[in-house]
Amino acid sequence: MSAALLSAILVTTIALQALLPARRLLIVTLGAGLACLASTLLGTARTSEILADVPWDVLVILVSLGLLSQLVAESRLFGVLAARACAASRGDPRWLAIVFTIGMYVMSSLVNNLTALLLVLPMLLKLFKLLGVSQRYLTWTLGALLVACNLGGAATPIGDFPAVLLLGSGSMTFSGYLVRAAPATAVGLALLLFLVFGLVRPERDVEKSPISSAISVRAVSALYRHVRVDRALLVPSGAALVAMLVAWTALPTSLGVTPEIVCWIGASAALLARPKLAEKLLRRRIDVEAVLVLFALFVMVVAVRRSGVFGEVTRAIEHLPISGTGQLVVFLLSAGVLTGLFSAGPGMAAMLEVADGLARTQPPGAVYVGLALSVCAGSSLFLTAATSGPLAQALTERADLRSPGGEPLRFGFLQFLPVGLMSFAAIQIVSIGYALLAVRLGW
Repeated sequence: MSAALLSAILVTTIALQALLPARRLLIVTLGAGLACLASTLLGTARTSEILADVPWDVLVILVSLGLLSQLVAESRLFGVLAARACAASRGDPRWLAIVFTIGMYVMSSLVNNLTALLLVLPMLLKLFKLLGVSQRYLTWTLGALLVACNLGGAATPIGDFPAVLLLGSGSMTFSGYLVRAAPATAVGLALLLFLVFGLVRPERDVEKSPISSAISVRAVSALYRHVRVDRALLVPSGAALVAMLVAWTALPTSLGVTPEIVCWIGASAALLARPKLAEKLLRRRIDVEAVLVLFALFVMVVAVRRSGVFGEVTRAIEHLPISGTGQLVVFLLSAGVLTGLFSAGPGMAAMLEVADGLARTQPPGAVYVGLALSVCAGSSLFLTAATSGPLAQALTERADLRSPGGEPLRFGFLQFLPVGLMSFAAIQIVSIGYALLAVRLGW
């Protein structure tokens, strides 16, 4: 009975937070409270035991990396890089989209998606207004940017929550994840660029005018003419990040210096370079909502795990009348679909428990990196599945873009759907292909 009730609380909460994102925090905190109450009354586990099993190290890494991202953002690096990317494209719609898509992939591998998108997208939307783009071009270009953000987040253990969870839980080492996931996501990015800009070619609907392109580039350059990178802030932030990467890669596990300690000390050292700004970021810029949502999800997942549900799911997959690689493919497809329906955080938190069971019979790299890629595929399926989706929609609506004919341009759920379906299929193929190759090579 406890397993059924706790599973129902988890599934209902995840479904409601996906359907009502504006009430997400209230829904997940209530769900976590109900899970603790039910677990206590049914004798599954006391609240203190559930809280002891919450992966606090993951939350520490998430907060620390978020603060480090804010420091890099405050240095104005992204604004300057975006302006130079615009100049490099020379205002050509095709190259503009390609350059920014690759740029978002790189930036999202180092900082969280929301920070990268918030700093780059407003300038890009201004450029779209100057160029007079079409609805089709807007849809496919912004869609490609969001998918590139997801791929970049999965490329490194510090890019986004699913990869951070793998690092913090100890499922994979920093270098072990990086050398496997980065090439796989690069393949995913290359496939995305080929499909969007090689086959779909959204720039065909945009009238090319050398004069308007030159004017657009000069207008953007004028906006950022006096913007300079704050080296006094960027240098210590970059040095702290490099030191963290070296520590994660080189320090032996026997020392007991875990990833969250490295991240905690590294972010604190970077903040000390600008104490006044550090106080402001600590008081106002910590993403409390994201931390509380993930904490509540962890509580529910721990309660369900204590009831034995995830073990039953693992055994059910293992007893499927197919080969071990076939079972792994079923697991990866399920992870991708569930993430598309419920978003990346809940999908990864729940499926990781099942992955731990599968990793006992399959190469861990194939299971965990394949899972991260499948979560990336699922978060690219719908506009609501990725954390950056609603932000991109809001910024586009605020920009009030119009086509050359005067029609308002939109970027919502329905506009993104064709991009999402294609991206989901492409990244899921990469995920399964990587997993099968890793099984064959014993990774």
